[in-house]
Amino acid sequence: MHSLPKTLSELYSPEMDIFPSPVYHIFLKSFSKVTGRKDSSVELTLRQTLKKRGAPMSVMETTHRQYRQTLIFGLIRIVEELFPQEEIKIQYSILDGIYCELENSPLSPREVAQIEEKLHHWLESKPKIMSCAEEDGFFHTKVNHIFVKSLYPAMHPADTYYPFTLIFYHPGFILLFSNPEHPCELPNFVPPEKLAATFLESQRWVENLHLDKVGSINLNIRKGKTTELISLAEALHEKKISLIADRILEQRRNLRIILISGPSSSGKTTFAQRLSTQLQVNGIRPIALSLDNYFCDREHTPLDEYGQYDFEALEALDLPLLNQHVKALIHGEEIECPIFDFVAGRRQPEGIRMKLEPDEILVMEGIHALNPRLLPSLERSHLFKIYISALFQPNIDTHNRISTTDVRLIRRLVRDDKYRGINPEKTLNQWSSVRRGENNNIFPYQEEADVMFNSSLLYELNALKAYAEPLLISIPKDHPYYATASHLLRVLYHFEILDIAKVPFNSILREFIGGGIY
Repeated sequence: MHSLPKTLSELYSPEMDIFPSPVYHIFLKSFSKVTGRKDSSVELTLRQTLKKRGAPMSVMETTHRQYRQTLIFGLIRIVEELFPQEEIKIQYSILDGIYCELENSPLSPREVAQIEEKLHHWLESKPKIMSCAEEDGFFHTKVNHIFVKSLYPAMHPADTYYPFTLIFYHPGFILLFSNPEHPCELPNFVPPEKLAATFLESQRWVENLHLDKVGSINLNIRKGKTTELISLAEALHEKKISLIADRILEQRRNLRIILISGPSSSGKTTFAQRLSTQLQVNGIRPIALSLDNYFCDREHTPLDEYGQYDFEALEALDLPLLNQHVKALIHGEEIECPIFDFVAGRRQPEGIRMKLEPDEILVMEGIHALNPRLLPSLERSHLFKIYISALFQPNIDTHNRISTTDVRLIRRLVRDDKYRGINPEKTLNQWSSVRRGENNNIFPYQEEADVMFNSSLLYELNALKAYAEPLLISIPKDHPYYATASHLLRVLYHFEILDIAKVPFNSILREFIGGGIY
């Protein structure tokens, strides 16, 4: 039986914010050398072994982010070489990549291919770039003759890099990376037309308000315009929720079910409550049907690749019973909705009688709500699907965007500490599992949505900072996710603290900071 190389523990130093080399790749290489198997074939075995041994799974994602940052450094250098009168804008994350465009002009497919070719050559030259953490909240990096500030450091040169590609996406391109879970292969690319349109709409909105940079938001706070900032952001949310309710009303003749899904800490609970209010204004009474009550009994729950119960698998739900009940409800029949006992791991002997009246509409929320396999027996015209996520728009500057994943993790840290009795160390430990569930069960189906709702608020990191900073500072240096905590602290460094007294009691932000009415 082969023993696990010690490379990981030797290379990982929690006191360091910069990993000295592409840790995960080197670890895969070492593992392959011992087992005699190729990198791509040992990923699953490696992840299983890491999990069993309690090794820091954050190493994978941190190293992968450093690699992504290195590619961005390369893009900045190459665009400066090819288009000296232009500047590249790192706009927003999309799928397993980032959307980029030039400041003043659109790119052609041929130009995007040229950038990709030069980026490959640049990596093959093993550029010697070093990043140094400074007190201004940035890493300072010299890329050839260009000095760049970034939220992540560069990866040191290595003999092999993770795969990537550039995909033309007018007027710019998507830099598509591999996924940290499967770093040796590129994911299939499906044009994210609805998600991209939602991002673009949000981006144009903050640009029109001249609030697309964090510095502009901070300046408004310092000038005493906090109430105006909050009012603008909340008014947009209310308008969007009202428009969604109006679309549902327009299609009311056929619609019987509203399905809501989105990744962790998107604000689904508050959104569903506010949508319900707007539906009632339109004369429609929403009735909730919880997917949690349709879990299979524990002994019938499928197992994951590690031999653990996989409660996030679609097959963990009793799909035949769910479809039978939903069909009965939309035909006006009465059902006995099960009540699942999570302690016992099975349904209670008696359920709740339920019937849908003509002026009522069923609302179902969960990670599988957009999956076509959830309700395959129903006509698509009966369903209205909503995808919700916190697509944070203001960026620090042209080259440094705020990751939507970071925003959701900060939300979750604050909520877990305040309302769920979960300390920040445990929240960080759980995050990789949460992300894996999102990648498997939510993101592949986001384009199924009839409408997308951006739950982010342009002032939210200013409001969350006072709550999140003490939690992140409490993470000890020997914790496996110390590097993640340090990164989030660097992000928050750039935000002025905002007084939350004027945040409305029905705001999605109240789901995380408290004081809400839901």
